[in-house]
Amino acid sequence: MSNINYKCPKCNNRDYEVGQMRATGGTLSKIFDVQNKKFTSVTCTKCSYTEFFKAKTSALSNIFDLFTT
Repeated sequence: MSNINYKCPKCNNRDYEVGQMRATGGTLSKIFDVQNKKFTSVTCTKCSYTEFFKAKTSALSNIFDLFTT
């Protein structure tokens, strides 16, 4: 993701930081605290405006998350 041509829609800054966030999806994943949704964030380093993009998760990472909670 370091090759993206990013330009902040609020302040036109071109510097950014990339992060990651995981979240639960449906009812069962909330009950068992399985974070099966994964998002990549892009945050402007000047004004902190953040956009989230849905990323793919693997079944193995979801199973590992189930056993480590």
